[in-house]
Amino acid sequence: MEPIPQPSVYHEFADQRDLIYLPNFMNVLSNIPFLIIGVLGLYQTMSIYQWRVLNGWTLLFIGILLVFAGSSYYHWSPSNNSLVWDRLPMTFGFMGLFVALIGEYVSSKLSEMILLPALFIGILSVSYWHWTDDLRFYYWVQLVPLLTLPIILLLFPRIYSHHKLLFLAFACYVLAKIAEVYDLNIFLATGELISGHTVKHLLAASGCYFILCMLRNRVVIARASRGKSQRKKKA
Repeated sequence: MEPIPQPSVYHEFADQRDLIYLPNFMNVLSNIPFLIIGVLGLYQTMSIYQWRVLNGWTLLFIGILLVFAGSSYYHWSPSNNSLVWDRLPMTFGFMGLFVALIGEYVSSKLSEMILLPALFIGILSVSYWHWTDDLRFYYWVQLVPLLTLPIILLLFPRIYSHHKLLFLAFACYVLAKIAEVYDLNIFLATGELISGHTVKHLLAASGCYFILCMLRNRVVIARASRGKSQRKKKA
């Protein structure tokens, strides 16, 4: 493919309303769910005892937590320079999720081996875009893990229950990208109540919440099967 430059119109969001001293109020405010989910997720990782997988989940929720700071900073004053701090945490999240699920579905040793290289590739993709104004590498870092993970979930045996929440998280991300494209259309359709970009933040945060719910509620499938059979016997 030819190089993909960052469109200058990207920073011209439909909803640019200010509230008191807070510019682009709704796009900044809608990042708060990332703060809450990031903190709760880091607390939840304390219950994960497989340390090779723990690192991936920890990186995911660190990324989600930093998305709150980076995205808020970007929307406070949108520009290519501030956008760097929005995109860096997102690569942490993508790579953390990828590494964690590789560890749980494919090989925990493999996840340990690729954690640092994956993190480096994520940082390098944002740096490459910032230096060259070419988004191809950054898009690759987003798309490859997200396209690979559903295949992994379908082909490899499951260890834990509640895996369907991962598909809901994936669906939320797809819907978030669609809402981002129709930023102005959604803003006008809602009577200028909420823009597509604000909806994007809320949908992306919902996807993160589904992942958190999965980690909170899942059990080893063999244990879950025994519990069901015991309940049937009692009945």
